[in-house]
Amino acid sequence: MGKATGFMEYTRELPQRRPVTERINDWFEIYLPFPEDNIRQQGARCMDCGVPFCQGDTGCPVRNVIPEWNALVQRGHWRDALEALHATNNFPEFTGRLCPAPCESACVLGLIEQPVAIRTIEQAIADRGFAEGWIAPQAPTSESGRRVAVIGSGPAGLAAAQQLRRLRHGVVVFEKADRVGGLLRYGIPEFKLEKTVLDRRVSQLAAEGVQFRTNAHVGQSPTIDELQREYDAILLAMGAETPRELQVPGRVLSGIELAMNFLVRQNRRDAGDVIENDAIDARDKHVVIIGGGDTGSDCAGTCIRQGARSVRQFELLPQPPKDRADATPWPLWPMQLRSSHAHDEGCEREWSVSTTAFSGIGGRVRHLHAVRVAPETRDGRTSFVPIAGSDFQIAADVVLLAMGFTGPRRDGLLGQLGADLTENGTVRTDETHRTSVPGVFAAGDVRRGASLIVWAIREGRDAAAGVDSYLRTHSAGTLLGKGAT
Repeated sequence: MGKATGFMEYTRELPQRRPVTERINDWFEIYLPFPEDNIRQQGARCMDCGVPFCQGDTGCPVRNVIPEWNALVQRGHWRDALEALHATNNFPEFTGRLCPAPCESACVLGLIEQPVAIRTIEQAIADRGFAEGWIAPQAPTSESGRRVAVIGSGPAGLAAAQQLRRLRHGVVVFEKADRVGGLLRYGIPEFKLEKTVLDRRVSQLAAEGVQFRTNAHVGQSPTIDELQREYDAILLAMGAETPRELQVPGRVLSGIELAMNFLVRQNRRDAGDVIENDAIDARDKHVVIIGGGDTGSDCAGTCIRQGARSVRQFELLPQPPKDRADATPWPLWPMQLRSSHAHDEGCEREWSVSTTAFSGIGGRVRHLHAVRVAPETRDGRTSFVPIAGSDFQIAADVVLLAMGFTGPRRDGLLGQLGADLTENGTVRTDETHRTSVPGVFAAGDVRRGASLIVWAIREGRDAAAGVDSYLRTHSAGTLLGKGAT
């Protein structure tokens, strides 16, 4: 622990957001710098709780040793804190910005006070490490002679690639987009993760010897057969990209778009790309976002910065309680009302709304039709039943569908590979992340379904350990099933 009485002396404090009138006119990250003294005080709030639930799987899937680096920060031992943080987390500057911080929900101090500002401390450690030049490439001094193909450059793929490279294996990461980073690059807006933060970490991996091949549509170019001939193991880390659709009348109207497609285009603009004939631009438009999660919030913030006339976000579920619901007691991730930066910036929210149809003029959407619903439970299953007489319609020039993802794409690569899938459509593996196809492993959302960035990094690290064990216990002639074991 940092200070025995720290949790009694200091209150929870977080970085302040930049003024709304300022931040909605640019694409920079929304938080102001947080003074070092304030960060150290937050580290001092970490108490000697005996069993630190914050660092178990419930609190921190990536297994950060949180009390250790909190105490080091409180004492001003920043470099030691960075080493402790990097021992479990390859990319704390990502998780410090993007993780919803289940560690804080599991903080023991949270039982009696506001929890420790763990995520803020984590980001501060990582950012200081880069600023001081402490984070440098760690290239291996020798080579194993084995080569691994990693398919996908999101957090799971990047974490696995770095671990495998540091284990002396040759690593090539295949990315279908034109830039490395997966959803970190194109799915997360600049105001949550400036891409310079991503680029500096990718540069580190490249300096360590990880090779990147962009515009690579594995299954087409290169083919699966080519990868199996050229590499000793393959790791699938393509994510869960199949979006949940909304099948209602009028869905085909122009102006209705999947959230991720919309976010990708804005990120491309921010990167300097010219987007021609873009039919989805929120400027001076009435925007409705269907889906109340983080992706919906990202869309809202993006639309506001584009200059939308109005932004509304609809959620099918009832409004959560202000405080932790009884159904999700500590240390579980609580069901409770959360507000994002976008809701401060002008996005209105409504709950218990089900979209029934769209209507338009000249092939373009102009109105959204909906009904208010109430939950009804029968035989242990909850459905949402329309409330009689609650039908309504609103103006909608742009509609963004942000209802989550149902799993990995089953066509293309997965279809060709023939790996066994679970009943949920994810790739089935054993405890070492090995699939039913010899020499092929899987990690991240492609294996567990859409999840948190901390789970992606944990999966990448665990899968790398599985791949390394496989490479060390199989002779070259038996890798990828090319011989008798």
